[in-house]
Amino acid sequence: MISLDLSAVRLGATAVDKTDAIRQVGRILVEAGYIEPGYVDSLLARERVANTFLGNGIAIPHGVPKDRGMIKQTGVAVLQVPGGVEWNPGDRVHLVVGIAAKSDEHLQILTNLTDVLGDPAEAARLAHTTNPADIGQRLSTGTAPAKPAAQPLPDDLPNHFDTVITSPHGLHARPATALVDIAKGFGATIRVRHGNRAGDAKSLIALLNLGIESGATIRVMAEGADADAALAALRDAIDSGLEEEEETAGAAGSADLPRIDWEGPSVAAVAASPGLALGPVRQYQRGKIVVAATARDPAAELTRLDRAIEAAKRELAELYEEVKARAGAGKAAIFRAHAEFLADQGLIDRAKGLIREDARSAGYAWEQSIGEQAKTLAAQQDALLAARALDLRDVGRRVLRMLAERIEDEPNLPDTPVILIADDLSPSDTARLDPALVLGICTAAGGPTSHTAIIARSLGIPAVVGAGDSVLDIADGSPVVLDGNSGTLVLIPTDRDRANAERARADMAVQREAERRACYQPAITTDGARIEVVANIAAPAEAGRAVEAGGEGVGLLRTEFLFLGRDQAPSEDEQAAAYTEMVRALNGLPIIIRTLDIGGDKAVPYMSMPAEENPFLGERGIRLCLNRPELFRSQLRAIFRAAAHGPVRIMYPMISTLEELKRAKALTEEVRLEVGAAPVEIGIMIEVPSAVMMAEELAAESDFFSVGSNDLTQYCLAVDRMHPLLSRQADGLHPAVLRMIDATVRAADKAGIWVGVCGGIAGDPRGVVILTGLGVRELSVSIPSIAAVKAQIRGLSMEQARGLARRALACSTSAAVRGLR
Repeated sequence: MISLDLSAVRLGATAVDKTDAIRQVGRILVEAGYIEPGYVDSLLARERVANTFLGNGIAIPHGVPKDRGMIKQTGVAVLQVPGGVEWNPGDRVHLVVGIAAKSDEHLQILTNLTDVLGDPAEAARLAHTTNPADIGQRLSTGTAPAKPAAQPLPDDLPNHFDTVITSPHGLHARPATALVDIAKGFGATIRVRHGNRAGDAKSLIALLNLGIESGATIRVMAEGADADAALAALRDAIDSGLEEEEETAGAAGSADLPRIDWEGPSVAAVAASPGLALGPVRQYQRGKIVVAATARDPAAELTRLDRAIEAAKRELAELYEEVKARAGAGKAAIFRAHAEFLADQGLIDRAKGLIREDARSAGYAWEQSIGEQAKTLAAQQDALLAARALDLRDVGRRVLRMLAERIEDEPNLPDTPVILIADDLSPSDTARLDPALVLGICTAAGGPTSHTAIIARSLGIPAVVGAGDSVLDIADGSPVVLDGNSGTLVLIPTDRDRANAERARADMAVQREAERRACYQPAITTDGARIEVVANIAAPAEAGRAVEAGGEGVGLLRTEFLFLGRDQAPSEDEQAAAYTEMVRALNGLPIIIRTLDIGGDKAVPYMSMPAEENPFLGERGIRLCLNRPELFRSQLRAIFRAAAHGPVRIMYPMISTLEELKRAKALTEEVRLEVGAAPVEIGIMIEVPSAVMMAEELAAESDFFSVGSNDLTQYCLAVDRMHPLLSRQADGLHPAVLRMIDATVRAADKAGIWVGVCGGIAGDPRGVVILTGLGVRELSVSIPSIAAVKAQIRGLSMEQARGLARRALACSTSAAVRGLR
């Protein structure tokens, strides 16, 4: 426990802005001997990814976990700003409480702060007091008002710790998902208590139903053989922040367009995604899912429910990867939370009980279970937590579609440019939208921190939310202006409104057209080196989009899309048709088809794959294909049939030994001769350290290498890239990973073959330069990233790239690599 040293309290300060305030409180921490000067930058870094405003004029800036080495001792400093400083739009701070937390000794001060949050008069008194002892007495452990000891409840467990939730949005979906993931890794019974209620820490729904808001004190309890280890891990996770990335309402603002004074009648809404759109209205209506009320065979219905849930999990895993590649892990994290809903045993048990005991159909039982839990969530007083009911219904609908007898009035997505209006849009609805056809989004409900808003921003679609039910009465085809900067929907635009909107749209169109024209230019450095920029795709329709975006081919076709979400493997004809469609769409550009990469986090029930303790180290990728040769042969035949229509290359995933490669090539050659096809280039994924160490031998048997930097990173660093706490450490720009890529390129150069990279760092701006400097010849990126990557390369010299690459290889941490200039 610590007391607030009065020498670390500064009264009557003024601050120009939030950054100035944070630097001032940081200097107090430095002068008090709590931190090294460099930790002030860490305070600012935390503010860029998280909102530390608690409410009632109080903010608690604190550094990011990786910089704790710069904390000399735990300490707290207070900067009083009587006139206030704007922290976020509409949020004014008078007490800046800077925290240097080496351990958990500061938690009592945070607990005392939450008392102040609930007492506006006390907060105002501390904001203007001229006696530092007032603040010291209020926040120090020895002088804070005593509270009655918490009385044990029947569901309390013996081992526990208390902590304060400092996230600005409380324990909402993303941090709760991370906490659940960690809790599930232990055998102990783990509960979280908030006030007089407790919930299972391994159930996302149970945690959300506790309504844990920012500033709340919770008790984390455990009982069992590994209870101590569980509590230690959970304490570390909570102290580290739990979330990969924080979205705040302030992210919705934009300085891209000037504010416009609209003349026509308008609806004031909430700005959710910046930009401006002019176009006709299209009301979005979801199709009605019809399910049978009863069923005769409970066993069959239970099986149907299990299969539908598993299929929905696979869909969500794919959606997570897609949104993550396009917009980052933080914005994609909601789909991990959705998957966690599907693992909630209480939700599943309730549905199965209705099937077994009441002879209900799987669809009816699931609909009832989802509806009951969603109503409970919607009743939460905290608006953000109540909004998670929409997420739960979104998950429920995903499963329900697979159990439906029929879907009535299924809405067609727009085929002409429109402004979409809806009561609300689920994350899944929003992720399906095509930015070329949806000019803007307006919802009657929702807020700027909703997942709809987050995904709209990631897609670059202007959006306003919380416009009210009146917008649902606007007739289809009515022309409107949507201003995502100011949060305005102009219902009857005047001529001047139209002119202003058209002028703004024209300016944006000119910019987009310039980018579109430039995207077809080759990526040639200023000193003449060419880097091919190609696309990662996972569906037939994406092949044409890749070409339109300026892609010079496809560097990775994930063929798993044909195998997931179904009850049996696709036929050879079905596969051949899909591959051929993509080959033709590329119109002579090359496509690299990766053979089936099932296993690890991608399970297929109909393959009857045995449960594995470490699936990422088990039967996956090429191992599975070699163990199931008929499955492999069918896919290879389909690929060779498609190769008759354009340039195709075959790539094997997860090659770890020379023997695997030789066996795969021998089987491929047998199939080629059976089909009577011409030879094609054959390459391998470099994804495991053994492949790097054997790169010279593997290069002698390959036509090319493609580095899968995501898997190579997790295997090289022994960090699960999906781990809720450790995934932040899985940085593909870590020097260890870069040195492996460098060794791979040198071995390939010696053998006269080329190397591409198809993982996340291929689209990372810093990664583009370093990989180019290492000698990588092809970068395979998500479709939206193609133009930006090509433009970056065109402004780069090989001399610059090689210099940065050399310095990156000499670094000792990924932070040092990312800090290079």
